[in-house]
Amino acid sequence: MKNKMTILFILAVVVEAAAFAWLIDYFGFFKTLVLALATTVIGIAMVQFEGRKAMNDLKLLAESGQPPGRKLVDGVCIMAGGALLIAPGFITDLIGITLVFPLTRPLYHRAAMRWIEKRMKNGNITFYRR
Repeated sequence: MKNKMTILFILAVVVEAAAFAWLIDYFGFFKTLVLALATTVIGIAMVQFEGRKAMNDLKLLAESGQPPGRKLVDGVCIMAGGALLIAPGFITDLIGITLVFPLTRPLYHRAAMRWIEKRMKNGNITFYRR
């Protein structure tokens, strides 16, 4: 598992560097730098807005005694998207924005739910109730 993560990290760095090089060649250095900063600022603003909304939804569900389920996965997607938006790079920004944006988040939501279900069936995730 550790070797796979190392290879994935190195591959991500190479792809990000190639994307930067291509964009610098296409737009120029200054415009690429401004674009990189703009995607980060816009993404962080989206994370703040969507994060507050998700926290309020989770609070309402908890107060009404309902299980958080889907809203909790939404919150995790928003947090992961925020982490990717903070990381430098256009590919990570693109993935981060799609994790934060409400219309594209369900694409990841289904995969996350399948992953959780698989872990629950294997016994790797256990839920405790009071």
